[in-house]
Amino acid sequence: MDTTHCSLPANLIEFATSSMRTRQPKADAFGREIWAHLKTGYPYEIVERDDGYIDAAASTAGYFAPFSHWPQRQKDAIRLVRGARALDVGCGAGRIALYLQGKGLRVTAIDNSPLAIKTCRTRGVMHAKVLSLQQITRLRRDHFDTVVMFGNNFGLFGSYSKARALLRDLHRITATNGVILAESIDPYKTTNRFDLNYQQRNRRQGRMPGQIRIRVRFQGSATPWFDYLFVSPSEMQDIVAGTGWKVTRIIEDDAVAYIAMIEKVPEG
Repeated sequence: MDTTHCSLPANLIEFATSSMRTRQPKADAFGREIWAHLKTGYPYEIVERDDGYIDAAASTAGYFAPFSHWPQRQKDAIRLVRGARALDVGCGAGRIALYLQGKGLRVTAIDNSPLAIKTCRTRGVMHAKVLSLQQITRLRRDHFDTVVMFGNNFGLFGSYSKARALLRDLHRITATNGVILAESIDPYKTTNRFDLNYQQRNRRQGRMPGQIRIRVRFQGSATPWFDYLFVSPSEMQDIVAGTGWKVTRIIEDDAVAYIAMIEKVPEG
């Protein structure tokens, strides 16, 4: 369900807001949007960037998409899941968790949106928790075999420094042969002048070119503003280096998005 432009692609919010959302119902715009789709088929998602750029797309169906409707890169990458215990980071409506659960894995699905978690549970996700990416140290050490971050959820790290710190946290809660399957968008594959101008502004401010500040709106509610990070494959490799992880494979299709297989570096 991703679109072809790089600033505010549809479905980028699979978990994007969950690291910043609060539990107040009015601030849980993403959860309200997801719940509305579950109950009524409400299709619209509105994402606002801090330079005034707004994207409105009929995209909420993507959060509920069955495997047959996934992008090819996700179909290919999900086959790289290893082990019996998976963590679905930014689970949204639970499409990844439900697929892996159906394959016999024990899946823990996390999102900071209470209504997203309610949606997951209603749809049959067995282990769904209201938990942000920043709170993952509450999870069991050395527990998960695979961490899935589809829906461009590498962006949840928000910035270069936060990404490196959170990757170390993910290292602690994963098993010896742990793997992360993380999706992102290459921000440089765009001709959109608004995106290019935004990247120039980021450079002047000392931010990564693909770092954006956005919020999700739904009717009378809005999430808090939060940072979201798009990176090229080479930038991802730079971020991951020295955190105990290594990018070992890039899975692409005909879209600007890609999925990286990130494996633990053997100790010693």
